Amino acid sequence: MAQEQIGWGILSTGRIAGIFAKDLKRLPDARLVAVGSRSLDKAQAFAQEHGIERAYGSYQELMADPDVDIIYVATPHPFHHENTIACLEHGKAVLCEKPMGINERQVREMAATARQRNVFLMEAMWTRCLPVTRQAREWLAERRIGEVRILTADFGFRAAWDPQSRLLNPELGGGALLDVGIYVLAYASMVMGPEPCELSATAEIGETGVDVQTAIIQKCADGALGLLSCAVRVNTPQDVRIFGTEGSIYVPGFWHATRAELRVNGQEPVEITEPVGYHYEAAEAMACLRAGKTESACMPLNESITVAGTMDRVRRLIGLTYPMEA
Repeated sequence: MAQEQIGWGILSTGRIAGIFAKDLKRLPDARLVAVGSRSLDKAQAFAQEHGIERAYGSYQELMADPDVDIIYVATPHPFHHENTIACLEHGKAVLCEKPMGINERQVREMAATARQRNVFLMEAMWTRCLPVTRQAREWLAERRIGEVRILTADFGFRAAWDPQSRLLNPELGGGALLDVGIYVLAYASMVMGPEPCELSATAEIGETGVDVQTAIIQKCADGALGLLSCAVRVNTPQDVRIFGTEGSIYVPGFWHATRAELRVNGQEPVEITEPVGYHYEAAEAMACLRAGKTESACMPLNESITVAGTMDRVRRLIGLTYPMEA
């Protein structure tokens, strides 16, 4: 017997929203009900492109739609806090694009609103929900590589030079750390625990006043080390390597992983390949809604808060602040 469909709304019409809308169609129990934008023309064009039933020229109309059960918030970073809280106050569950907020204070406020309203909220850390990532977590939980001692993770790509772009504009929360550094920090949190006891960082601050590349070293209470880097003006392998006392795990292209390799000392390597897509995070959110949960164990709210706090610590170390924080 087919499950009753869950109604989705998409808040914003940007590139990521388009990818999400396309991937959501892979889920037969998901119904893409509406899209909201500050521009009705953009909303209508987006709805036509993705076969969405309704287009709204304001976010408030989207939030008021009775057929929308959950809203995917895909606006630029500085607007996540305001948009998400408004959705929650309308009683709508929210899957909020990462980073959930510009800083820890914002993420705490978003989580507090969700808990006060008893409404589901999850940071859209889609990497966490991918089959390859889930398998890597199982290997770690089973202690297949023994005790984790070192993790290396990098995420760098060469973006075009456009000072007004989302990636480089401080008014839009630009820079490597918030855009892709959150991937390496969230992965380190998953593997090594959410809060490093020691942290050091350095960065190149570019012409627009945001970090174009950042390097981070973190040390856990047990001495395990995380060596992390992120960049928006240079390509890097975008890999994760986890080294333990009994072996290692290698995840190429970790943030959109389709493959992982397990090497246990004295044994033949094990390699897995799995599909990829944004629909896995949507499926996780819908499973939580059907189970009556208000947050996901895949990306718990407290971990989103802690990772945001770690990013705050890194920004203090590299001297990076944003205009909206003044």
